Amino acid sequence: KDVVLNFAVTLREQLEKSGRYRVVMTRTDDTFIPLAERVKFARSRQAQLLISVHADALPKKEGDVQGATVYTLSDTASDAEAAKLAEDENRSDVIAGIDLAKEPDDVADILFDLAHRETKTFSHAFARVLVGEMGKGAMRLHKKPLKSAGFVVLKAPDVPSVLVELGYMTNKSDLKLLTSEAWRNKAAASMTVAVEQFFRTRLAGSDASAGRR
Repeated sequence: KDVVLNFAVTLREQLEKSGRYRVVMTRTDDTFIPLAERVKFARSRQAQLLISVHADALPKKEGDVQGATVYTLSDTASDAEAAKLAEDENRSDVIAGIDLAKEPDDVADILFDLAHRETKTFSHAFARVLVGEMGKGAMRLHKKPLKSAGFVVLKAPDVPSVLVELGYMTNKSDLKLLTSEAWRNKAAASMTVAVEQFFRTRLAGSDASAGRR
């Protein structure tokens, strides 16, 4: 918990230095935030990107694994969970500024699906950029650094989200890096570059779309 929070604080500081981002933390002390609450937290603040930071650990019987991994939401879990989210909130949620409660069921389903597909596309795009920057020497990567799984914290239908496993606390080499201030600064810098690339691409795409319209 301390390793992850220290890294998140370093990342926040580096992002805020540019003056281009408003970074909001789900926690700033030793407080556990339920996974679903983290999603609500991001959505209520109209976040344009959610980065969930973790440090992994494995029992000895599962071998000695090392390196960072970036996860996006798996296709197999996302569709059903996204639909259930819409039902649970009785279509009263607002996605991209549209109140689905005011729309007919078929229209609401289409709008929800479009918003969710776009979000997944942005999430995968950022994950690829992030792995690319992390792999340029700042961080040791897992042998399969880009994965997908049904993490609850990644299930916001309108907030591009990734989960970053910084490394394995159970691996001596990873633990040495995770507890190093120098490594923390270097790794956070690589992630900051990835964030800048992600938003630069999104803004360029928005400008191009506006021009076509």
